[in-house]
Amino acid sequence: MTPADLTRTVVHAVRCAVEDGELPARASVPARVVVERTRPGGVGEYATPVAFQVAKAAGRPPGEVARVLAGRLGAEAGIARVEVTGAGFLNFVLEERSSVDVVRDALGFVGDFPRPGPGPVHLVPAGELRARVVGRAVGLILLTQGIRDAGPPPKVAPVARRDGDVVARFGGDAAVWAMLSVPAHETPSFSGSLLVQDESSEFFRVRYAHACAVGLVRNARLLGFGPELVPVPPGDGAPLVRALADHPLVLEAAAHHRAPERLVRHLVELADALLDFQYRVLPKGDEKPSAAHRARLALAEAAGTVLAGGLALLGIPAPDCL
Repeated sequence: MTPADLTRTVVHAVRCAVEDGELPARASVPARVVVERTRPGGVGEYATPVAFQVAKAAGRPPGEVARVLAGRLGAEAGIARVEVTGAGFLNFVLEERSSVDVVRDALGFVGDFPRPGPGPVHLVPAGELRARVVGRAVGLILLTQGIRDAGPPPKVAPVARRDGDVVARFGGDAAVWAMLSVPAHETPSFSGSLLVQDESSEFFRVRYAHACAVGLVRNARLLGFGPELVPVPPGDGAPLVRALADHPLVLEAAAHHRAPERLVRHLVELADALLDFQYRVLPKGDEKPSAAHRARLALAEAAGTVLAGGLALLGIPAPDCL
């Protein structure tokens, strides 16, 4: 089971609990459920507050609703463990998935929706830039979930200086990154770090990580091999595998909350994992390319593809070299 599958499984469990009388018929079945990575110090890998959504209409305490759902979800294939914590939070540990499945799913997910290029930021009238930037990103993220009607535009705090000055000083791509890095209701911060061309800048790291993935594939071909969907050695690249597996879930949450900054944070996490992993991808010295190298290359290529797709949803291009 993928993390994204978990959201649909939870909705199905609520529906079945209502149909079978375990929850009152008046209980509403949510169309979508927010499942997110457990915060530090939490229980399990993923958590959802769905019981609180259902409890009000059901006229039952959230803890009681959560225990009903936990009983059903604990029997689902792919879920290793379900626990109820606090007043009614459901916490999950999923059965471990192979790196092959994660890479295949990541490439397939990105291929399911278009990756539009950046918009003409410099043509947006002064005073409207951030509203346009946030609205465009929200609309594209919603499209990944099959939602074409974005509804009312998010309430957006303006930038602290004239829009034209921001673009002129930092460039359109860096300005867009800064505007989307914080929640829409917060005023974005612009600093010289946006112009820094080293790994101290998150904006640089994300685009650089994509360029590294492209370079790894190019250099591997010069060595006579390419990516292959075979398992990476156990534990190898675990943070990168986890970040890739979480990507569909992050987009679901970003769409639900109309929050592009969630995608921004995830791209930084994914880029950092790839930059740490890159040194193990290609053979060293007289080492011959092996199945492990091909598997690592496929993992790196998938990460680069997801980074490019994520940047495009923000309206930022992903150059092949920096």
